[in-house]
Amino acid sequence: MNDVKGFCDQRFEAVRAALAALLRQDDVGASAAVYIGGEPVVDMWGGYADADRSVSWERDTIVGVNSTSKNMTALCALILADRGELDLSAPVAAYWPEFADAGKQNVLVRHVLSHTAGLPDLSGPRAVEELYDWESVTAALAAQAPEWEPGTAAGYHALTFGFLVGEIVRRITGRSLGEFFAEEVAGPLGADFHIGLSTEHDHRVAPLIPPPSLTDEYAASAPPGPDGTRRDNARVAIRVKDANSVAWRRAQIPAVNGFGNARSVALAQSVLANRGSAGGVRLLSPRGCEPARQEVFRGEDRVLGAPMCWTAGFGKFGNTFGWGGWGGSVVASDPDSRMTVAYVMNQMIDRNQQEDNRGMEIIMAAYSGLH
Repeated sequence: MNDVKGFCDQRFEAVRAALAALLRQDDVGASAAVYIGGEPVVDMWGGYADADRSVSWERDTIVGVNSTSKNMTALCALILADRGELDLSAPVAAYWPEFADAGKQNVLVRHVLSHTAGLPDLSGPRAVEELYDWESVTAALAAQAPEWEPGTAAGYHALTFGFLVGEIVRRITGRSLGEFFAEEVAGPLGADFHIGLSTEHDHRVAPLIPPPSLTDEYAASAPPGPDGTRRDNARVAIRVKDANSVAWRRAQIPAVNGFGNARSVALAQSVLANRGSAGGVRLLSPRGCEPARQEVFRGEDRVLGAPMCWTAGFGKFGNTFGWGGWGGSVVASDPDSRMTVAYVMNQMIDRNQQEDNRGMEIIMAAYSGLH
C-alpha cells in the first residue's frame, strides 16, 4: 500500500509524487506538509506505522522526530525574546545565576542558541536514563567549564541545546519547556506536537525503525571531527530502542524528544516564515522572527566537522533556515516565499552507509510548486 492520502493543492502535485516515490522506495510510513503564508497547501501521509506493515499510517499518526525538535525549542526562546522577557544578548547567568560558575559568566543567550557556548557535551551523564533527571543534568551543566571561549567557535550541542534553552525558559516562566510549548505554541495553533508525551497519545505513535540491516541497538553518533576523531565517547549513546521507549516519551529532552507529524512541525514553524503568525494566530511580531534568519556564526563546526551557518536556534542554508533529526526528518522555512516544508518518517537511514536525500526531495518538490 503506497497510496498517499490527504490534501494537496494542484500546484504542488510534485510533492505528492515525491512522497509516493519515497514510499515505494525507502520509506515504510511518512508524512509531508507545506505551508505558505501560514496556511496549508500540502498535508499528506501514507504507508505504515509499523515495521511489519500491518498498521496504516493515519492522519493523526505521530513519531519521534529527534533533533527536528530543536526548531520548536528555539521558537519558544524567540517568543520570550519578542515579549521582552528574554534578551538574546544578555548573559545566561542573568536568568540562571548558578550558570556563571566555571568561567561561564560571559556566555550569552545567543551563544547557547547558536551552538557556540562551548558546551557541546554533557560531562556527567553516561546512561540515557540519567537524561530523565532534569535537575541533575542542568546542575551539571551549570558547573561545567566551556571547551572554548564562548562565541569564538561552534560545535553542535546535540543534547545540551535543549537543557540549556529549556532551563532558561524555566527560570523566566516557571514552566518546563514542554509546558511552555504546549501552552504558548501548540495550544493556540492547534499543532499536534509534544515535548514530553502523555499516555493518551501512545496508541498513535509510530515506532522508529532502525536503518536496513541494523537493529534497534543502532545509536546516534556525531560524524568525525576535522581531525578525523569522533566525540562519541563524550556523549550519551542514544539507541533506537531508547527513542522508542515509554520512559523516553514521558521525559523532557527538548533537543531531541519531540513527537509530531509533518503537519504539526510545518504549522508551528510556519509562524517564523510568515512574519509571526499562522492560521490567523499571532505568536510573534514580524521583528521577533528576524533572529531565526540572522547569522550568528559561520565557519567550521567542531562537532559536525563541516562548514555551518548558525542563527539564533537554527541552521541557515541560503535563504532558508531549519534543522533535521537523526534518521531523516526535517523542516525548512523560507521567509522570502513565506513557505515552510516538513517531512517526517519512521524508517531511519544511516548516513554513514547510505545517502539520505528524502527530506531534500520533498523540499525541492515544494519549491517547484512555487514556480
